[in-house]
Amino acid sequence: MKKCAHIALILLAVIMLGACDGYNKLVKSTDYATQYSEAMRYYNEGRYGRARQLFESLQLNYHERKNAEDISWYYAMTLLKQREYYLAAYTFSLFNKKFPYSEHAEEGRYNAAYCKYKDTPPSYLDQSTTKEAIAEFESFAERYPNSVHIPEVNAYVDELNNLLMQKDYDIAVGYYNIESYHAAYVALKNFLNLYPDSPNREDAMYYVILSGYEYGANSREDKMKERLQQVVSDFDSYSSFITNEKRKTAIQEAYTKSKALLAQLETSTK
Repeated sequence: MKKCAHIALILLAVIMLGACDGYNKLVKSTDYATQYSEAMRYYNEGRYGRARQLFESLQLNYHERKNAEDISWYYAMTLLKQREYYLAAYTFSLFNKKFPYSEHAEEGRYNAAYCKYKDTPPSYLDQSTTKEAIAEFESFAERYPNSVHIPEVNAYVDELNNLLMQKDYDIAVGYYNIESYHAAYVALKNFLNLYPDSPNREDAMYYVILSGYEYGANSREDKMKERLQQVVSDFDSYSSFITNEKRKTAIQEAYTKSKALLAQLETSTK
């Protein structure tokens, strides 16, 4: 029994080696019609790695106009299926430029934006790709307002805008954490203006008051009054929105210290 199993494994290995050898010969072959039909077979069977390699070869070597569009399309699709999102986004964009009137035009533009979306990094990294994905989704929605993809496009754009919002918040609070209080104050104020409905709005208000106080209290005397008055004004505007007790205590302390420093400045100028 063991001997039969051993023989079966050897036969399977020989068959697999033969299949691999046959595939390697196919990749190197100049029989492009066969390459194309086999690439489509592999694609339809879900064997995207093999299909991709053949489509790559065909793109370089096979220039029949009737198949050029399909080769470009299915090559891009193999990249998408293999989750090679960066390269897929580029390849779909190239397809859209080469074949603007293709039957795949709408899907190609959607896929280019979707692949950019899938390639977006976490909020603490550079968000250039995120902005590009938003622009591509918005361009798609403008071009195809009745597309079946519009609901998901809108959802993706909301998600990406939230990512940018988180990035801006992290940067602003990052300034506070490294004690760059002026930069923190400006960034947090801008954040509140840009994102009035942000879930981080209360946090931003808290840091505005604290960074404003640190910035004002450590300013030159001729600038201190104006900046501390701004802390008092910010406290009056934001304090009712701060619900956490520890934070309420912290901003109250900043307010009280600001008022005391302002009183000292008034006394010293008399």
